[in-house]
Amino acid sequence: MNATIKGIARETLSFVLEVSKSTYPNEFAGLLQAKDGIITDILILPGTESSEVNAVLKLFMLPNVSAVGSVHSHPSSVIRPSKADLRLFSKTGNHHIIVGHPYGPDNWKCFDGSGKVISLEVLDVDLEDEELL
Repeated sequence: MNATIKGIARETLSFVLEVSKSTYPNEFAGLLQAKDGIITDILILPGTESSEVNAVLKLFMLPNVSAVGSVHSHPSSVIRPSKADLRLFSKTGNHHIIVGHPYGPDNWKCFDGSGKVISLEVLDVDLEDEELL
């Protein structure tokens, strides 16, 4: 999916930062999903393995849905992609967020598929509460 991404919902970014804090010192990882050009959801794949060194997404477990990129945490404060991150980036879209310890509102960056920092606006949007019936 190569849709134009306008930004990420503030609530979605807050969720990522909170989950990263709660899984610390292990890494957190997921895939980004967008609606109408705004990243609104984080898809956590079954079987994802997380440790203090890395988080491994089981991409073969990806259901028939589209992702615009990935998100994961670095338990260190280093917010730049590793070689393993770049391999993942090449498989999962064009927007990749890395959040770093201590997981505050400024402890994150977005990268394109080649690992270059790109701008991603944080948007105040109302996310629809979807209930399962």
